[in-house]
Amino acid sequence: MIVFILLSIPLFIFYTNYREYNQSRYRKVSNHTYWETFFNKGNSGEYYIYRRLEHLKISKLILTNLYIPKKDGSTTEVDLLMITKYGFFVVESKNYQGWIFGDEKHRQWTQTFPNKKKFKFFNPIWQNKGHISALKEVLGITEDSLIQSLIVFSNECELKKITLTSENVHVLKRNQLNSAINRVLKKSHVQLSADDIKKYYHMLSPYIRASKEVQEVHIQKINEKLQRKS
Repeated sequence: MIVFILLSIPLFIFYTNYREYNQSRYRKVSNHTYWETFFNKGNSGEYYIYRRLEHLKISKLILTNLYIPKKDGSTTEVDLLMITKYGFFVVESKNYQGWIFGDEKHRQWTQTFPNKKKFKFFNPIWQNKGHISALKEVLGITEDSLIQSLIVFSNECELKKITLTSENVHVLKRNQLNSAINRVLKKSHVQLSADDIKKYYHMLSPYIRASKEVQEVHIQKINEKLQRKS
């Protein structure tokens, strides 16, 4: 009996996750299979964020994994983008663990573990700023008030000391996402019509589901930048 119960628990978890995954639009918009999502740390983090955005009680359109062209001919990848009548919410997903320390004005942030090991990583606010700049260029947008930048870390990390200076920049954990967005919405006013939302969605749709070639070139460019900095 005990063995049966122990075997049933993981099967129940699998069934629940699989059912929820198929109910979500994430599979359609990302083109990722269940296995590609849950056995890839980055994809699973994006999926859990997508699910939270789906549950927001506002009219919205959500896109994921957008490969936006830049002026230099390269691309920048936007993890998730939500378009609402209040504007754009650009999400950078960080599926990290450990303690996170960072300042909006500093190039490098720090990830620290209980065993005292520390790792530096590029300021995700600056990273998302690059995404937003490319988006504004493609969409022909100049108003900063239209865009909110959200850096979303996993629930497995602890944001120890994060210093922010910009009103439209938010650094939070995944379980804080919807409450943070709702706070923003309460202070916001309508800026986009239903037609605007559809127009921008269709303008960006060609940049989702990038070909393997585009993805490989994107990764190559990132690796080249990292090598130059090392």
